[in-house]
Amino acid sequence: MEGRESSLFELNNFDSIKIGLASPEKIRQWSKGEVKKPETINYRTLKPEKEGLFCEKIFGPTKDWECHCGKYKRVRYKGVVCDRCGVEVTKAKVRRERMGHIELAAPVSHIWYFKGIPSRMGLMLDMSPRSLERVLYFASYIVVDPGDTPLSQKQLLTEAEYREAQDKYGNKFLALMGAEAIKQLLERIDLDKEAKDLRMQLRDATGQKRIRIIRRLEVVEAFRKSGNKPEWMILDVIPVIPPDLRPMVQLDGGRFATSDLNDLYRRVINRNNRLKRLLDLGAPDIIVRNEKRMLQEAVDALIDNGRRGRPVTGPGNRPLKSLSDMLKGKQGRFRQNLLGKRVDYSGRSVIVVGPELSFYQCGLPKKMALELFKPFVMKELVAEGHAHNIKSAKRMVERVKPVVWDVLDTVIKDHPVLLNRAPTLHRLGIQAFEPVLVEGKAIKLHPLVCTAYNADFDGDQMAVHVPLSTEAQAEARLLMLSVNNILALKDGKPITTPTQDMVLGSYYLTVEGDGEKGEGKIFKDYEEMLLAYYNDEVEIHAKVRIRRRLDENDNGKLVESTVGRFIFNEHIPQDLGFVDRSKDKYSLEIDTLVDKGMLGKIIERCYRKHGNTVTATVLDHIKEVGYHYSTIGAVTVSMGDVIVPDKKEELISKAETEVDKFEKSYRRGLISDEERYERVIEIWNETTEKLTEELMGGLDRLNNIYIMAHSGARGSKNQIRQLAGMRGLMANASGKTVEIPIKANFREGLSVLEFFISTHGSRKGLADTALRTADSGYLTRRLVDVSQDVIVREEDCGTDQYIVAKDFKDGKEIIEELRDRIIGRYPFEDVIEPETGEVLAKKDELITEDMADQIKEAGIKEVKVRSVLGCKAHYGVCAKCYGRNLANGQKVNVGEAVGTIAAQSIGEPGTQLTMRTFHTGGVAGADITQGLPRVEELFEARKPKGLAVISEISGEISINETKKKKEVVVTAKNGESKSYGITYGSRLKVRNGDFVEAGDEITEGSVNPHDILKIKGVHGVQNYLVKEVQRVYRLQGVDIDDKHIEIIVRQMLSKVKIEDSGDTDLLPGSLVNINDFEYTNAQIESEGGKPAVGRRALLGITKASLATDSFLSAASFQETTRVLTEAAIKGKEDNLLGLKENVIIGKLIPAGTGMRRYRDVEVSPNIEEIDEKLIENVVDSEKN
Repeated sequence: MEGRESSLFELNNFDSIKIGLASPEKIRQWSKGEVKKPETINYRTLKPEKEGLFCEKIFGPTKDWECHCGKYKRVRYKGVVCDRCGVEVTKAKVRRERMGHIELAAPVSHIWYFKGIPSRMGLMLDMSPRSLERVLYFASYIVVDPGDTPLSQKQLLTEAEYREAQDKYGNKFLALMGAEAIKQLLERIDLDKEAKDLRMQLRDATGQKRIRIIRRLEVVEAFRKSGNKPEWMILDVIPVIPPDLRPMVQLDGGRFATSDLNDLYRRVINRNNRLKRLLDLGAPDIIVRNEKRMLQEAVDALIDNGRRGRPVTGPGNRPLKSLSDMLKGKQGRFRQNLLGKRVDYSGRSVIVVGPELSFYQCGLPKKMALELFKPFVMKELVAEGHAHNIKSAKRMVERVKPVVWDVLDTVIKDHPVLLNRAPTLHRLGIQAFEPVLVEGKAIKLHPLVCTAYNADFDGDQMAVHVPLSTEAQAEARLLMLSVNNILALKDGKPITTPTQDMVLGSYYLTVEGDGEKGEGKIFKDYEEMLLAYYNDEVEIHAKVRIRRRLDENDNGKLVESTVGRFIFNEHIPQDLGFVDRSKDKYSLEIDTLVDKGMLGKIIERCYRKHGNTVTATVLDHIKEVGYHYSTIGAVTVSMGDVIVPDKKEELISKAETEVDKFEKSYRRGLISDEERYERVIEIWNETTEKLTEELMGGLDRLNNIYIMAHSGARGSKNQIRQLAGMRGLMANASGKTVEIPIKANFREGLSVLEFFISTHGSRKGLADTALRTADSGYLTRRLVDVSQDVIVREEDCGTDQYIVAKDFKDGKEIIEELRDRIIGRYPFEDVIEPETGEVLAKKDELITEDMADQIKEAGIKEVKVRSVLGCKAHYGVCAKCYGRNLANGQKVNVGEAVGTIAAQSIGEPGTQLTMRTFHTGGVAGADITQGLPRVEELFEARKPKGLAVISEISGEISINETKKKKEVVVTAKNGESKSYGITYGSRLKVRNGDFVEAGDEITEGSVNPHDILKIKGVHGVQNYLVKEVQRVYRLQGVDIDDKHIEIIVRQMLSKVKIEDSGDTDLLPGSLVNINDFEYTNAQIESEGGKPAVGRRALLGITKASLATDSFLSAASFQETTRVLTEAAIKGKEDNLLGLKENVIIGKLIPAGTGMRRYRDVEVSPNIEEIDEKLIENVVDSEKN
């Protein structure tokens, strides 16, 4: 690492990073000197003590270019080593990279390899961790070399047995205790022989024995292949990390605050020095042994405090943070410093609405902008001659001279800034805008981007970042500008649909009135109508006629509509397909009542037809019109708008009579309590429903509350019901429905009892929301981790696999139509109209909305399409299998980080999913999880709650029922039969004589995905997972594109579990990437060997993330110590293919413009062509 300045380029110029065990020689090689004393700094002079933990001779000077004794100061002595104090004169930052070491008086074991599960040291020596612990902590002797005595190697002896053996055999055998003994045993292992023996034993071992052998073989092979030596698991030397990574700082009161590591190192050094002294004095064995044990414990605490026994505590009984703790968890090195860094040139402030802004603008407070763009302003001040040098320019900026504002104006022109609102749940949480300077201290945000940010103006804050380099500015403008982010990633629908006031205004504007002032008037053009409107000659809802012309020479045609609709249509493209223009050239494009749904359609069609720039203008137009006319319409709410239906009393008393009837039947014993409860609930639900219908029917079409709900601006039918109907049934804290309904509504007011009943459900709702946010965040984190290395890496992988897309059905109900499933995908083969033979979609042609409609109309029920589930790309996926990029509706580009997009698209709506566990009237076993926990259950491939029984074979059903139990027997055509016992209370899904396929459910409930994999195979389980996840989201009204879920499912099924290794060197029981598995087998077969046999494994997303090839990615995810232990033993190499690995080591991520193929691209213009063009242009202009 020396000579860093010159070799920064070399430092970043590597392709992989490797981890391994450090040998004692290696540790001494890293070190600049031995730390011999436990002292830190001298409290009088505040200088580091010599040979102590902060020694300047070992670690470098504390002040730049100054030695310890002060003989050499200044840069001119660079590189000189002081003859008095031995300190090299250099920069102080070397104290962040120079290491020291401690020479141990006795070897100690590394706790990770002895205590981790499974114990690697134990597997290596074939000893149980318990006996290993007895030896390491000096409780038993172990026979290292039995000589020609009847003792056996690795036999444990107690103190008494050891003495007895010594009396008996004298020096003929060698038995030791502590890490020295283990070290000698490890040195004696012959890895090649061991591996050979284990493979021999493996051939005829079964059960637990086989598993143990496989585990041992794995460790032995790891050491054999990686070049690590087993004895390196025992430490002779301990590295001391650089002092600036375990700092000591002086507090205000003159006391010192120090990192816990210094305390832990101090304990090791103290015990080590004491042990050296005892050994020199030749102290009795028992005292030396005790000291060695304490040294072992001190080193354990330093490496991983609390892993064994009670943790070492500091003041106030707080466990000290060891080296392992520095790495793991949210506050550890990986997640806090390597994956999340703080950046300069950023600010944050409260946001306020800026309805006057254009779609691509944001308002930046002047003072904030000046601070953010300071370097640019200073440069410009010097360039324009307002200041002579940077220093005076800086002074001008700090004193805020008037000229500074003019310069700031020019600087921010065409310099986009990024706005981010936490929590950033998807990539639309950071967008670029052109800044506009505003007075005050708040950032102004365009109202239409609020949906993407999930922002509101009740005190939300946002952060601003400045892209500095030209490349960063270009990317911000081309990729991140708000205009380029009109579509949501999860389903490709517009996310910037106008909301609230804008919807209300548009609705009010397009309402049609009867008998309004000025109805039936005819105007020669739009302007004349406006004039009449402004002069109060016509009302806004009046039906009028206007002559519309296509151009000046056109006579036009009289078109009838309302004044408001003419105004609304003024800036909306008239070719969106709402009107068939081949037949009707003059009608208004939008001649209906415009509600929220209609606005969404307008935006979507506008985007598909005209692209984002036009859409942005249309959006701004709708925004202006919406705000203006919702102000003029002055829609408000008063008590008079809340009209309670007259029939309410009648309906309620009718219901009460019904309920009494069932109460009586229950008391007479005619029905069970269960049935009575179900009926009561049903009656009240029906009553509430009837009352709601009465209420909605009774509201006037121009009733303010009705307008708000019907237009989709705010509120819903449900809320109106609670205001003017009845609140109905409430749930209690466990989610079960309370059978006493709330008969009052908010207009009448609730009684005390009613209020009390409704508090349970409300509180549960709030508690749920808080929990859900955390759960959803954690789910997103796991999804991102499992899919972050899925990047589009090639155009076409040429796979021969496809999926058959058809309607997703849940019983009779369609969850997702075929049309929605095939839009934006490539067909695997030509899609042909069955009757005419016409080709509806060609093989290599993206299926568009229109094609999908044609396919639907042709009555085609299933289509073979390319899918990422069958993609053969070695890393990542290919563009053909992925289909279109949902963010812009175009073909996906190579380099798009589709894995992360998929994770965000599934995680972001996760917060909206309810936590409810539905109670099916309290029937045992029918508790099926729904909402977020169900999604988690599916992605983690867990055995679900409320497990369904599924048939393993296809055949006919016969049901045998006895008093005690039910039994379902499935008989196949070949006579084979399977019987399934059905527990009491489970509901059957089949009847006598039904025919079931293998994998079909016999009882209601959720199926264990592992069973489906066994019975129906890979395609079956892929289909099931995608369908089930879709079901949860669709029931909540959230649309997510299939391909996002497919990417996650693909990652869950990306491994093969080896069952028989054949002639390959793959280990039985190990998980191997499917591509590597096929590649290895192909190689072995070409050489005429026996290929390995494996079974596709279904891993949950946490397991799949930890099973990734990249140890950096896995370590930064979870179980850091375990991952690093394993990676070090195997000597793993990380090829830096994913995104996280590259972020961690500080390289550009291999996605987007960071991909190799886009880097170092030179654009050389063809000069001759340009010259010719110029000449042509000049000639043309001269002619004209």
